[in-house]
Amino acid sequence: MSSAHTPQQAALGGIRILDLTTVVFGPYASQVLSDYGADVIKIEAPGGDSTRNTGPAREAGMAAIFLGINRNKRSVVLDLKQDAARAALLTLVDGADVLMHSMRPSKMARLGLDPATLCARNPRLVYAGLYGFGSGGAYDGQPAYDDIIQGLSGVADLMRRQTGTPQYLPTVAADKTCGLVAAHAILAALFQRERTGRGQALEVPMYESMTSFLMVEHLYGGHLSEAPDAMGYPRVLTRWRRPYATADGHICMMPYTDGHWQRFFTHSGHADLAADPRFLGIAARTRHIEDLYALTGEIVARHTTAHWLALCGELEIPAAPVNRLEDLPRDPHLRSVGLFVDVDDGQGHNYRYTRSPVRLADNHVAPAMAPRLGEHTREVLREAGLSEADIAGLGGFA
Repeated sequence: MSSAHTPQQAALGGIRILDLTTVVFGPYASQVLSDYGADVIKIEAPGGDSTRNTGPAREAGMAAIFLGINRNKRSVVLDLKQDAARAALLTLVDGADVLMHSMRPSKMARLGLDPATLCARNPRLVYAGLYGFGSGGAYDGQPAYDDIIQGLSGVADLMRRQTGTPQYLPTVAADKTCGLVAAHAILAALFQRERTGRGQALEVPMYESMTSFLMVEHLYGGHLSEAPDAMGYPRVLTRWRRPYATADGHICMMPYTDGHWQRFFTHSGHADLAADPRFLGIAARTRHIEDLYALTGEIVARHTTAHWLALCGELEIPAAPVNRLEDLPRDPHLRSVGLFVDVDDGQGHNYRYTRSPVRLADNHVAPAMAPRLGEHTREVLREAGLSEADIAGLGGFA
């Protein structure tokens, strides 16, 4: 492997990942790993990942959604319907640490790319299947996208409880949450391999992953299985849980501890509420969360945003203004930590990315441009030892 692609000073320098996934779930997971320095080789069909055409673009195949989840990768085009392309992929598998895919297991088996075959070929391989539903379950093999998983896992119902209407979150929450689960599962398997010398097959099902994520707080009374109480954490479900309207705008304000609430009520001129038994202690506040947040909203509406930001600063109560999406690149904190980075595409144009939010003292991987379709086909296949004749026989994608 070329150290130019996976610098050894990076946390995952020297790790090669073959990524056969598409859309958001898998590519987001592999981008996390590429940010840690893994050499992620994106294996694409001749038409490319569909996200290459999703959103505004300066050039064909390099649309916004693709840019957001494919930085720091290399692109190889292989038509896996062809015997020669499958043979080339198997050659890449011989030198890979991870293969990740989001195809149905039956399709991978027909291609000769099932976990038993590949792990026998390369016993150190971590084989990650990213699926909608876990194998052996009632929904095994069914297609799944973010909207489907948000609906099944309870997201839309949580929104109904809060707003009165079933809705999806206005972000691809299931794809990205499950992508993070996949990234840490792959890291765990790699860590275990370092101790045992053996790779393994793993699966990351979206439905189970997203349900587990939501149940952290929303299993709630369901934890008491012998005599279950109501599920759903009341504090985050109340319709009043939203930025408070001020006299001239909105503010995100979060009194949480006993001290926060005592100081807020006292210094806002409502000492009676500071002594109200409904709001003494977190258990009581949770039971009366609707009243608490409604009263707080009435109080906050009487003064400006600046007034409350200043007062909350004095009282050490967490508070912040409401940023619009367009405000984020100009946010003073995000600017000072350099979260947004402009990257030269090699053709005289700049593209804006966010860097990895994680900082490791010994991981030095700067954001790099997402790859053009097939940009690295010849380079990667040469590294794997394929001849020019072999590469030429793959259909002219190199």
